[in-house]
This record gives sequence, C-alpha cells and structure tokens, in this order.
Amino acid sequence: MAFRGPKVWLWRWRRNPLKRRADTVEAWVVLGAWALTVLAGVLAGLAVNGSVERQLARERVEWHPVVAHLTEAAPGTAEAGTSSGDRVWARVSWSGADGSTHTGQVRVGPGSTLGTPVTVWTDREGRMVTQPATEAQARVRAALIGGLVGLSAAVVPFVGGRVLCGRLERRRVDQWDTEWARFGPLWGGRRADGR
Repeated sequence: MAFRGPKVWLWRWRRNPLKRRADTVEAWVVLGAWALTVLAGVLAGLAVNGSVERQLARERVEWHPVVAHLTEAAPGTAEAGTSSGDRVWARVSWSGADGSTHTGQVRVGPGSTLGTPVTVWTDREGRMVTQPATEAQARVRAALIGGLVGLSAAVVPFVGGRVLCGRLERRRVDQWDTEWARFGPLWGGRRADGR
C-alpha cells in the first residue's frame, strides 16, 4: 500500500515548480465543470418547479366538478361492493358549460343504477379530467419534478467535465512517457559506488 501524505486542499491552485500547464488547465476544467453542474442543476430545477406549480395552479382554477349521471347500470351487485376498493367502470353523461352533452367512463360502486349521480371533473371545454392537485400536493409534485430535472441537467456538465479531465489525464501520461523515453536512458543505471 502506497503512503499518501495529508490531503492538501486546493492543491491545483498552489504554486509549485513541478506544476505543468496541463495541471493548470485541469484545475480550470474542474472548477468550470463544478460551477456549470451546480448552476445548470439549480436553474433547471427552479425553472421546472415554477412551471409545474403554475400549470397545476391553472388546473385548479380552470377545472371544476360537474354532476354526471350513469347512462347504464353498473355491472355487479351492491352486495359485492363491500370494500371501498371495489369499483367498476360505467358510462356517464354530463352537460358542458355551453350546453353540449359529453360522455365518458368513470369508476363507480358495483350495482349502481341508471341515472345515479356521480361527480366528475372537467376542463373548460367540458372534457373529463382528473381531480386537480391541492396546493400542498402541487408543491410536492413540483419539487419532485424540479429536483429530478435539476439532477438530470446537472449530469451533462458533470459528465462532460469528467470526460475532459480523463482526456487531459491521458494526454499528460503520454507526455510523461515521451519525456521518460527521452531522459530515462540518461540516468544510465550508475550505482552509488561508481560501478
């Protein structure tokens, strides 16, 4: 196991007569990659978070509940629906704000009779939609989506910086090999006793 000295912070930025131009370039690449990673992640996450929150707030304003009525009896019997999770699909119809008739399918209790009222959510055009998210649900959803997009956006500069540092490292090793091939033989293998 090789001995490593104490970790030196900001070693890339310190003066050192052995530091090469490639070390300085790598220091700037690492700094730039980290800055872009943080900046891209935060900006993308905040932008998407705000966009999702605005969209969900618009849905809360534009979507509204409407009473629909079953146009057919729901399959099954009322006794079969003993647990709250037992629901079946049934066709319903409702009138839009402009007086037009719309139809769709919703989940209702088994054995519901023809004409049973059911609350459905519709958009401005009268199309059936899901119930909009509450403010608390919207904040959580926007934060999760913003966080995922922020992490995804941060991956691009991070990976780009790692790839660039890898290429710089390969180039530095090739330069060392070239210099070693030139100066290694000059050391000649003379021992301390002169033989």
